[in-house]
Amino acid sequence: RSRASMDKLTQLAQMYKDAGVSIYAFKPNAFSNRNTDAEMEYGFKAAKALGATHVTLEHPGDDAQTLKLGTLAKKHKIYVAYHGHEQQTPTLWDTALSQSKYNAMNIDLGHYVAAGNDEPLKILKEKHDRIHSMHLKDRQTPEHGKGNLPWGEGDTPIIAALHLMREQKYKFPGTIELEYAVP
Repeated sequence: RSRASMDKLTQLAQMYKDAGVSIYAFKPNAFSNRNTDAEMEYGFKAAKALGATHVTLEHPGDDAQTLKLGTLAKKHKIYVAYHGHEQQTPTLWDTALSQSKYNAMNIDLGHYVAAGNDEPLKILKEKHDRIHSMHLKDRQTPEHGKGNLPWGEGDTPIIAALHLMREQKYKFPGTIELEYAVP
């Protein structure tokens, strides 16, 4: 993969662009501490070939890895947006964000609520300039069972978050995620 041509990815990006669809992020399986530097470089090159502004991956919980990725991201001028599940706290991303301006957030508002964070809109307000994408799903707080439900049935303030994004003209996209059990 480290020697793979980017031609097919460039063609794919053009196909999407011709259809009026932009690719804002790419999530290759190339950024763990088990990957070689060449594989990580491939991930950044592939994202660039697709026209993405950032790559996404699960927050590794490893400061040395976020430092390494932030350094590679700067080299390729592609951001790394770290995603979180129920380990999300208001400070989860702080070290990575301080290591490189190319380290960013891919917050998941539903998981953030299910993790027990009381003020989900506060993190959007405080860190909007470092958020590059956000996943939207409706989850319950721990007190209500942490369920993953159809929109409008959980505790995630989705409407308020979308209004905030519109009113404050935040630049990051909100990605709809369907993760509840469909009847």
